[in-house]
Amino acid sequence: MKLNYKRTFLIGFAFFGILLLWQVYDSWCPTFLTDIFARRMYGMSSAELKAGDASKILNVQWLVGIIMACDNLAALILLPIFGNLSDKTRTPIGKRMPYILTGTFVAAVAFPFVPLFFHQNNIVGMIIMMAIVLMFMMMYRNPAVALMPDITPKPLRAKANGIINIMGYLGGAMATVLGIFLKLSDYINAGDAARNIWTIEIPFIIASVLMVISALVLFATIKENKIEEEMKDELEEGERLAAIETPVDDDKPMSKANKTMLLAILGAEFLWFMSDNAIGTYIGNYVIYYMNSVSSATMVMTIVGGLASVIGFATAGYIADKIGRKWTISTGLAVTFVGLIIMCFVGPTGNVTGANGEFSFPVILYVVWIIKGYGMALVHNCSFPMVVELCSSKKIGKFTGYYYTASMSAQTVTPILLGLVFTRTGAWRALPVYSGLLTLFSCVVFTALVKNIKAKKIDNAKGLEALDAD
Repeated sequence: MKLNYKRTFLIGFAFFGILLLWQVYDSWCPTFLTDIFARRMYGMSSAELKAGDASKILNVQWLVGIIMACDNLAALILLPIFGNLSDKTRTPIGKRMPYILTGTFVAAVAFPFVPLFFHQNNIVGMIIMMAIVLMFMMMYRNPAVALMPDITPKPLRAKANGIINIMGYLGGAMATVLGIFLKLSDYINAGDAARNIWTIEIPFIIASVLMVISALVLFATIKENKIEEEMKDELEEGERLAAIETPVDDDKPMSKANKTMLLAILGAEFLWFMSDNAIGTYIGNYVIYYMNSVSSATMVMTIVGGLASVIGFATAGYIADKIGRKWTISTGLAVTFVGLIIMCFVGPTGNVTGANGEFSFPVILYVVWIIKGYGMALVHNCSFPMVVELCSSKKIGKFTGYYYTASMSAQTVTPILLGLVFTRTGAWRALPVYSGLLTLFSCVVFTALVKNIKAKKIDNAKGLEALDAD
């Protein structure tokens, strides 16, 4: 039994498209919402408020949180639905591909209209476009993620997950590079007459184009039905070697031991996604409105963290070989917690360097993102394979839905909750404190309740093996 690196790399194009769109969405949309709500509530742009009464910007964050949470609420409903539907779908091009292609093309068409409506100060149009994008990305996301375990034997999934996550981070890196050269802060801080639509439109157009290309590459190279038939024996052998307490049997109820392990993983996952999504949702505003730095600093920080994540994905399998997936995840959460503790003590530098009066960016935050990126890579590399390890090949979409139910529930709750925390405390410093506490809680829950069961006979990825191809 050996992982097909080339095929796994090609499956990674699905994740490339997902993280590319998500990075653009999370980097730009919360700031769009902050600016447009500031105009509605105070009759001033967010830049004018920052120059006059910056505290009022914090007062609109709960509204930003509600809109971002509504998107995640839709995902919470739709992801399990599309997961179950794709499990039961049978077409000449496979059970996942119809959803991947339809979701990609509709989302790609709608995505560039989000900044267009924002530029026109049309909040209704912008939110409708955001909703369309999110709905069809949910059609795409679950089947795209389920595609890897569909055609990968269970003991090899941690190794394969490292590869597709690296591909995903390459997609995210594409978006962050765009943000370095097309600075959102330059657009936000400019007067209305000086705002250049292409500064915010180009990243969305490029993301849409690359999403379509990645979906076409996936469709052209991955023939689901043919591969599943070819790998039938290997997949059956993978079931026998799975890292679970009791064997999976579709004809019987899930065993108590496996059910307990599933619930413990999902509970801890809920907490760490609450933490991680809080950072992802608000870091752009944190840098622009609290650090008073240029938005490109956020993008550089994301790239630095992404590079650390690649190293994390490449080494997670080696660590899991030595200490098991449980302790790999616990270690990742502990490392992330240390990074967030450091972030709690970092504030604006006060050194004016930008053309619009922005402060220099604190270098220590790059270190924080390296620590956080590496730690969360260890977590994400092993957590999804642990969930789908507990089901047969007939229910991968359904169990992928469980995984995303936990993550999207967290991402529904956390933007609203943290927005209210900002409003109540009036302090941007609440962000690292909030995320740090949730990361600590998730580490305690996971370590206390999840058993460490190593996969039998098959080693996980070692060193930079996840980048190999043959």
